[in-house]
Amino acid sequence: MSADTSSHRVPIEPQKVDAPLTQHAIFLVLTVRDSDEARAAVRAGLGSISDLVKNVSFRDLTGALSCTVGIGSDVWAAVTGQPAPGELKPFQPIVGATHTAVATSGDLLFHIRADRRDLCFELERQLLAVLGDAVDVVDETTGFRYFDTRDLLGFVDGTANPVGPAVLDSTVLTEDDGPGAGGTYVVVQKYLHPLDTWRALTTEMQEQIIGRTKADNTELDDAVDGQKSHKTLSTIVDENGEHDILRDNMPFGSPGSGEFGTYFIGYARHLWVIERMLQRMFIGDPPGLHDRLLDFSTAQTGSVFFAPSADLLDGLGDS
Repeated sequence: MSADTSSHRVPIEPQKVDAPLTQHAIFLVLTVRDSDEARAAVRAGLGSISDLVKNVSFRDLTGALSCTVGIGSDVWAAVTGQPAPGELKPFQPIVGATHTAVATSGDLLFHIRADRRDLCFELERQLLAVLGDAVDVVDETTGFRYFDTRDLLGFVDGTANPVGPAVLDSTVLTEDDGPGAGGTYVVVQKYLHPLDTWRALTTEMQEQIIGRTKADNTELDDAVDGQKSHKTLSTIVDENGEHDILRDNMPFGSPGSGEFGTYFIGYARHLWVIERMLQRMFIGDPPGLHDRLLDFSTAQTGSVFFAPSADLLDGLGDS
C-alpha cells in the first residue's frame, strides 16, 4: 500500500503531469540569461504556453500533445514572484564509491509529449521562437516509445507507476504542503548505456540486476540481504508505507553515432523520495553495494525543477 493515499483534493489545477504515455517526447532544458529583460521575456513566454499548445494541437486533436513546464530554484523567485516550494533546490550530486549522480545546469524544463513527432517538433520550434535570446539550450533530447514500453536494455519501464487517484497522491502538492499547491517536483537525468556490454550478459544475469523477468515483466523476489536489484533499491518504503513517484522515461539514441540511452524523468509530491531512491542506487543499501544497473547506465545530467500549477503558469503572462 502506498503512503499518503487518503483523499487527496487539489483545489488548484495542476499541469498535465499525468498525461497518457505517448509515442514521442522532447526533453528540453534551458538556462535563463542574467538580465531583467531576459527574465521578463521568460515570464511572458511561460504565460503563453497553454496558448501555444492549443495552437499546435489543433492540427491533430487526436495527437495527445502536452507540455509540462518546470522551473529551477535559481530563477524561481524572479520568474514567478511566488514563495519557493519547501523542498525546491538545485540537484545535489551523489558520490558513491563507484558511480556518481552528477549535477548539471538548468533553469527551465519543457517536457513535450505527443503521439506525432511533428507536433513535438512544431511546439518546440514555436516555444524557442517566443523565448528568443532570453534563454540558452543546454540539453535537447528526443525520446521515442520502444515496442511495448521497453527501454533499450530490453525491459519494460515504468511498471511501478501509480494509477488512478494514486497519481495525484504521489505527485501533486496540496495546500497542506505549503507553497506550491497544485505543483510537483521534477527530477531529470540522462543515462547512456553501453549496449554491447549489456547484451554480453546472460538473460538471467540481466533479470537479477533489474529484479524482473525480461520476457513477461514478472517481479522477482526481493533479496533479504546483500546485493539488491534495481527494482528493490528504487522502491522507497518506510513506516508510512510505500512512496511512489510517476516516471515517464523515454529511450533515445542513434545507431549511427553509437549513442543509446534512457532519459529518466520523475514527478513526485516529495523531492526527498527521489533523492533517497538515488542515494540507495548510487551509494548502496547497504553502502558499498550500489545498483548494478549503474555499471551499464552512466548519468550524464542531473537537474531539479518544480512544475507549478497550470493556474500559476497561465497567470505569469499577466504579471
